[in-house]
Amino acid sequence: MLQDIITPHKHLLPGDAHAELRAQLSRSSRVTLLSGNLTANAKSEVSGVSARVYKNGVYGFSSMAECSDDAVRAVLKAADENARFMDRRAPAGKGPLTPIADGFRPLAADISDPDQKLYADFARAIDAYIAEKYPNLSSRAVIATSDSMEKLLITSDGQGGHTISPRSYMYVFLNSETTSGTPIELFEAYGGSGTFDLNFTDPAGLYGEIDKLYERLMQKREGVYAEAGMKTCILSGNLTGMLAHEAVGHTVEADLVLGGSVAAHSLGKVVASEKVSLVDFAHTALGVEAPLPVYLDDEGTPATDTEIIKDGVLVGFMNSRESADHFGMKATGHARAWSFSDEPLIRMRNTAVLPGTDKLEDMIASVDDGYYFISTNNGQADTTGEFMFGVCMGYEIKNGKLGRALLDTTISGVAFEMLKTVDMVSDQMTWTSSGFCGKKQPMPVGCGGSDIRCRVMVGGR
Repeated sequence: MLQDIITPHKHLLPGDAHAELRAQLSRSSRVTLLSGNLTANAKSEVSGVSARVYKNGVYGFSSMAECSDDAVRAVLKAADENARFMDRRAPAGKGPLTPIADGFRPLAADISDPDQKLYADFARAIDAYIAEKYPNLSSRAVIATSDSMEKLLITSDGQGGHTISPRSYMYVFLNSETTSGTPIELFEAYGGSGTFDLNFTDPAGLYGEIDKLYERLMQKREGVYAEAGMKTCILSGNLTGMLAHEAVGHTVEADLVLGGSVAAHSLGKVVASEKVSLVDFAHTALGVEAPLPVYLDDEGTPATDTEIIKDGVLVGFMNSRESADHFGMKATGHARAWSFSDEPLIRMRNTAVLPGTDKLEDMIASVDDGYYFISTNNGQADTTGEFMFGVCMGYEIKNGKLGRALLDTTISGVAFEMLKTVDMVSDQMTWTSSGFCGKKQPMPVGCGGSDIRCRVMVGGR
């Protein structure tokens, strides 16, 4: 656990400006087996302190890769000098930030730091199972990984606290060929919030999931290409989650709104079907813990849920304290930094399309000629909401029944137009949390959603 070297220096925070002082310890572990061969075995630990000072609309920031009293004093002094220099040379004249109340979070429980051998042994057990049961694969890869961020924070208005955010996963990649010799691959990530030793206690617990992955790969081996064009499709919760994050979520991050995203002139307007509601959850989602819970951001703001779309209408943005003041909104805890040397940026937490009332089987039965897209392996979108996602697993829907598996294809469109075509939303929810958002600096995020029926452009072969 991080030693609290920042609280004793609280009296050094400037009294005439907003200031944040943060100490951070980031850990990661990774073991990779490629067809049984150990190709990566890495463990890292990075720590340091940083300070940020806000003065009339400008910031000064400083960091140091050292957790010591001298480092704390040095970064506070440098950040304060930087802010005052910027205020003299490029004054913004915005005045102070709105104070935040009740943002202090008590000391979090410590977490374990498992030995690297645990990762290797678990990965070898999974790999041995695959090699023995499915020897016809052209190749396989198994990755055991974890990362965590531990932060101590105090602010000049008395907010802050201690947070620890661990997560851990097993990635399994299976590779084969179609009957015509075209390489195909499917992968799945298992795990979520928590340390590796708590999430993975018995390799046999994953065997059934790996069997399902292999079964889909064999179906894909006999798969066909989708027909290109605008189609009636059902997107699984995995794809809906990616859409919520990439094509909607980024457009409503307030810094990108100020930069001219499509959402800049859409607040209060219809941007989706009335069946679509979208929320960025903080730490609790629909009565249970969110995939990657966030209780306090790196500006000392308590994390609370943010409604983005309500019954098809765009109702909110994701904000920092500064942007919340600009838009006249409430700060809800979106400013987060990846490393001690990074400044907080507006980031998503757990962004999802809310469940509806439809049953998936009824949604499939309602489609005469279309597709059910299940898994994605990549995607991109821009601030116009235009997106293109790769689809690595899906099925034909013919006369209301699932048909042949599909080979890799793409879907594309403009989010706020495509979402207006949604006419059915399932009552089940799917979450993913194994990836990183890459907005200037990495950040663990969760995204999810329900199956939706919509019209979308399919890329075909």
